Amino acid sequence: MLKRVSTFLISILLFSGSSIKASNKIEALIKIDDWKVSWEGRPRDPFVDGSGILWFCGQSGNYIGRFNPTTEQFKKYKIPDGTHPHNLIVDAKGYVWYAGNQNGHIGKLDPDTGKIKQIPMPSEITDPHTMVFDQNENIWFTAQNSNAIGHLNTITGEVRFVKAKTNRSRPYGIKMDHNGNPWVVLVGTNKLAFIDPERLAIQEFDLPRSKARPRRLEITNDNNIWYVDYAKGFLGEYNPKTQQFKEWPMPAGKDSYPYGTALDSKQRIWIAETGKFPNQLIGFDTLTKKFIGSTAVKSGGSIRHMYYDQRENAIWFGVDVGFIGRVRILDAAK
Repeated sequence: MLKRVSTFLISILLFSGSSIKASNKIEALIKIDDWKVSWEGRPRDPFVDGSGILWFCGQSGNYIGRFNPTTEQFKKYKIPDGTHPHNLIVDAKGYVWYAGNQNGHIGKLDPDTGKIKQIPMPSEITDPHTMVFDQNENIWFTAQNSNAIGHLNTITGEVRFVKAKTNRSRPYGIKMDHNGNPWVVLVGTNKLAFIDPERLAIQEFDLPRSKARPRRLEITNDNNIWYVDYAKGFLGEYNPKTQQFKEWPMPAGKDSYPYGTALDSKQRIWIAETGKFPNQLIGFDTLTKKFIGSTAVKSGGSIRHMYYDQRENAIWFGVDVGFIGRVRILDAAK
């Protein structure tokens, strides 16, 4: 279990915006393609399955989308009215698990038959939000308006949950560290949360700035936690061993509104600045601690969630205006 530490004991290092000027280097690193989704409906939260097929949510259209990058063909799976799926993940057997954000269930879609199994949430949870698999392909998930982090046993259907300690803290992005522990950003306040999976106990850690509002996170190979501050335009790093924070202003500063993130195999974080239209894609090297450039995502915005496919060294995203996009990273993955 992590040691709790008071805010005033944390060493805070802030770096000035003058040290992060974007360069044209990013243009030589990536190529962006996009495809118009026929049904629109706010396509979002893509995930690539074991056969290279892309799956995504149609949040306002009540569907699950399938896209074959080789044939460039789409397929639509209708799901129950009022679901408004927010996020999905695909297990090793090819079943698609989605978060029923508006009607309180997690669904399991069989792509071969189109049949859906709905797993209802406890009465205290109304809005499953973002999900991630653990090492056993059970699911940890956030529920922002329910102020909870939950765990679903995908075999038995049992749901456990823990409430955040801070009221209206809005648990949002979630990732697993390399020891099998969930970390969560609490976008309604200036905190990170750590979940002890055995005890289902939560610890909350204050970010250096009271007005910070972290929205997404990534966890690098050293188990450090990286987060984007949506409200004030910072990229931050938390080291659980030293209990120290470091922060870097985003290139667009307070107008950045950083949202979707992805971590590639070279430990670079790719960040969508959604404060501008079209959105800007920003690269940051966590090893050198430097920004490596920015480029416009011409299909528009907002990019709310991104997925890195290591096999193809590519990042996938959806945008609210009805496109699915792919960022091909041109230097070879390690």
